Amino acid sequence: MPAWVEQMKAGAEEPEAGSRGKPPAGERELLRGNTESLLLYLIAEFGQIHGYQLIQEVRNRSKGYFQFRAGTVYPALHKLEQEGLIKGEWQSRPGSQQRRHYVITAKGKDALSQRILTWRRFTAAMDLILKPEQP
Repeated sequence: MPAWVEQMKAGAEEPEAGSRGKPPAGERELLRGNTESLLLYLIAEFGQIHGYQLIQEVRNRSKGYFQFRAGTVYPALHKLEQEGLIKGEWQSRPGSQQRRHYVITAKGKDALSQRILTWRRFTAAMDLILKPEQP
């Protein structure tokens, strides 16, 4: 068995959140495939939220593990809006610049439910392989 597998099974500690720098390629691929789902979930939870707040919320909730940049978030939000999963609306407050606030649509709620179900099935199947039951 490779040493890295032994380390994972032994519960080797990962680097502290935020000290990791750029994630390895495998983690970047996982994140890229799930960025929209994370954003969709947070929009649904908040009811209404703007892009910068999403970036901060992802960073805070992941304890710095996810470091989304505007160049990742805003194109993802635009795609979700084009697909009809969210709706954006410009809002302004006195003394501050306009911000685009996003809300989830009915179609977005359905898509989010499906994405969560798919994720849970995927992680359950992964766990069956990574943590097999002992006889």
